[in-house]
Amino acid sequence: MTTWTDTDAASEAYSVPNQVASPVTDVGRLLLRCADRPGLVAAVSDFLSKAGANIISLDQHSTEHSGGTFMQRTIFHLPGLIAARDAVQRGFSEQVAARFGMEFTLTEAATPKRVAIMASKDDHCLLDLLWRNRRGDLDMSVVMVISNHPDLAEQAHSFGVPFLHVPATKQNRAQAEGRQLDALRDNVDLVVLARYMQIVSARFLAEVGCPLINIHHSFLPSFVGAAPYRQAKERGVKLVGATAHYVTAELDGGPIIEQDVVRVDHRHDTVHLTRLGADVERAVLSRAVLWHCEDRIIRYGNQTIVF
Repeated sequence: MTTWTDTDAASEAYSVPNQVASPVTDVGRLLLRCADRPGLVAAVSDFLSKAGANIISLDQHSTEHSGGTFMQRTIFHLPGLIAARDAVQRGFSEQVAARFGMEFTLTEAATPKRVAIMASKDDHCLLDLLWRNRRGDLDMSVVMVISNHPDLAEQAHSFGVPFLHVPATKQNRAQAEGRQLDALRDNVDLVVLARYMQIVSARFLAEVGCPLINIHHSFLPSFVGAAPYRQAKERGVKLVGATAHYVTAELDGGPIIEQDVVRVDHRHDTVHLTRLGADVERAVLSRAVLWHCEDRIIRYGNQTIVF
């Protein structure tokens, strides 16, 4: 059974009247990757200058001194970017990207990413993302929360976010994913697995049409499977950590975006470890989602470069 819950009234409760113009109006973000060679920075800068843009910041990285892969994140201001964006993108593709064999994305900073959050019963990561978003600390548009349990519906309602309950188990995974894909496909720019305790299939990843970010307890690949904090206690760990990564068909094997730890000792029982771990999970996941939404991440093989 798939259930949508109407939250129009709740959405109105959190509307902000008389909003001022966004400080990122007419600001573009250009991310690119290509084989390294002399003249890349000059070519990009020259194109933007001739287009009438002013470069605000430019970060770059080459994997080798010579013959490696070049990656760059450029932030620029261009008056009238909304109207000019398609022409700028087309011109860059023809005049620069084609010449250097670049893969690139061009986005407007004033257009938030459309994000869906998937969760199960644990609420700490979901509530943290929704809270940061409502405060304005995490610039994204949360279009829905999807869960395989109904437990978090009220929490989603309180933030004015539509809640979709799709019961999902190992036995009905294909049917459940079909319903989830119907809601997500062509509707979101990012899916966040905020302690969604189901494995997503290769078919789901191929058809959803956007990246997925997952939060994993511990430094991968330690303590996989059930009861991770009990496993950690039994091993006498001195650090409890969390890892945020992009989702790939390899379980918990996707490119790592962010990691963090907190020190623990023999006095911490499983309950304490779980609470401390939840704190780290919240912080790590929120940073990873923020960096993605701000177009700070370039994937390089099974790694990420975070500017």
